[in-house]
Amino acid sequence: MSNIHASCVSWQDKGILLLGGSGRGKSDLCLRLIKNYDAVLVADDRVYLNVSRETIFASAPKILEGMLEVRGVGILQLPFVSQNKLDLVVELVGDLSELERFPEPKNWEYEGVKLPLIKLFSFEVSAAEKIIAALSWPRAVK
Repeated sequence: MSNIHASCVSWQDKGILLLGGSGRGKSDLCLRLIKNYDAVLVADDRVYLNVSRETIFASAPKILEGMLEVRGVGILQLPFVSQNKLDLVVELVGDLSELERFPEPKNWEYEGVKLPLIKLFSFEVSAAEKIIAALSWPRAVK
């Protein structure tokens, strides 16, 4: 089991792992997914990852369960799920210019298990919608 700097929510039992440096908007994007898409918090700021039967599971350290840091508001206590399998990894970039218009499919690998990876700018208005779209519909084949 590893402890990484990330955040995670569950949407319709699909785990979304948000990666990015401090200030990239992980918690902010979690809040938008929770409020607008009925996602449920798994972990904020620190995420435990565990692999079992070629599936990656995410959970929060006990001391942080149900806590979401909302800049300018403080730490909120929210409903949470104690563990969720991961289905998508989102790497948050610092600027829109870092995004490719038509990126090739990419994967994120952890302990030999690969998951789909997309890169987004978290403060773009449609960032949450793009995550939901990536989980809802297949990509068109070129």
